[in-house]
Amino acid sequence: MTKTKTVGVGLVGVGNWGRYGHIPALCLLPEYEFVAVSSRSAERAAQLAAEHTIPHHFANMHDLVTHPEVDLVVVLPPAPEHAAVVKAACDAGKDVYCEWPLSTNTPDSEALLALVQSTGSRHVVGLQRTVGASFRYLRDLLASGEIGKLRSVRMMVSVPSFGPTRPPGLAWTLPAHNFSHVLSIYGGHFMHMLFSAVGYPQTLSAVVRTQFPALTFSATGESRPNETPDGIVVQGTLENDGALFQLQIEGGKTHGSGLQIDITGFDGDLVIRNERAFATK
Repeated sequence: MTKTKTVGVGLVGVGNWGRYGHIPALCLLPEYEFVAVSSRSAERAAQLAAEHTIPHHFANMHDLVTHPEVDLVVVLPPAPEHAAVVKAACDAGKDVYCEWPLSTNTPDSEALLALVQSTGSRHVVGLQRTVGASFRYLRDLLASGEIGKLRSVRMMVSVPSFGPTRPPGLAWTLPAHNFSHVLSIYGGHFMHMLFSAVGYPQTLSAVVRTQFPALTFSATGESRPNETPDGIVVQGTLENDGALFQLQIEGGKTHGSGLQIDITGFDGDLVIRNERAFATK
């Protein structure tokens, strides 16, 4: 039997997503092998490489994406850096997995899509909740007619992050143009998951608010203006049978209720609860 060649993975970014998400998951899959890691900090790249026996480490992402052993580039740095890394990887002829959001604005995302289509690079944007076992089970229950025709859908998401205090290392999330806030991140992940299961909106109205206009850095006590939303409410009707939907996503929740989804059908109901809407460990 001929041994199938493993996919050489190059990891750009050494934060929590890499340490607690991608590395443990891909280490369980024999088809993948970590061959390189890069970080703006050469020391952090070397440390992660040593911890996980990754043979190559770089302080420059261009060195990683052009390395001959790298087949797949996993893009994990802060959102404002995603577009440049994805473009460099595609220009180097590599496949790409980029965490959500793909970029911080629509024109950049459209340009990246055109690029991967022209180069033939295989590409995934990390809205990963739709590949989880719990989502697939929900989707299959609905598709089987378990609760009949949909009447209404309600989702509540609350997280302690994006409240009135923030670590200094997240100062880059304050400017609106960096597209890194409750609506862009949690809204993207959870609305994609929900609408992939119940159908997409036909009509909607929304309220978006910044309820913490000033943010304090926890380590220094310094305060800065906040340009980003920390709470949203959306309601409307779904393409699927015109069912009603309502959702709320709230950051800075002191005593969070996690994730709550109620789906009402003419023949029954589904109630979904998770005390933690999000976790890195």
